[in-house]
Amino acid sequence: MVNYDLQLNRTFAALVDPTRRAILARLEREDGTSVSELAKPFAIKLPAVMKHLDVLDEAGLITRSKVGRTVTVRLSPQPMRAALDWLQRYERFWSASLDRLAVYAERKEAEARKTRR
Repeated sequence: MVNYDLQLNRTFAALVDPTRRAILARLEREDGTSVSELAKPFAIKLPAVMKHLDVLDEAGLITRSKVGRTVTVRLSPQPMRAALDWLQRYERFWSASLDRLAVYAERKEAEARKTRR
């Protein structure tokens, strides 16, 4: 249980940063991208990108492989699947609330239409 919680903590901590989420989104679109290519669109220097990659790697969200001088990064989705599974256990709590909110909003809209007539 502790290992599972630790993995979830690492996953959510890694996903909280917008730069890391952007890196993951890019890896989702482009399977296997070099570190230098990943770093290009960001307004931060390569060492900062490397630190973000370290966090993603520690969370198990990416894998890195090196051929010659080129380090290729790939998405490793298993920790995100585990986080999604964890979130889905609680979905029933917010789904019911959202359903009630939709009913309330529809009722208020109908009342507003009646008063305009």
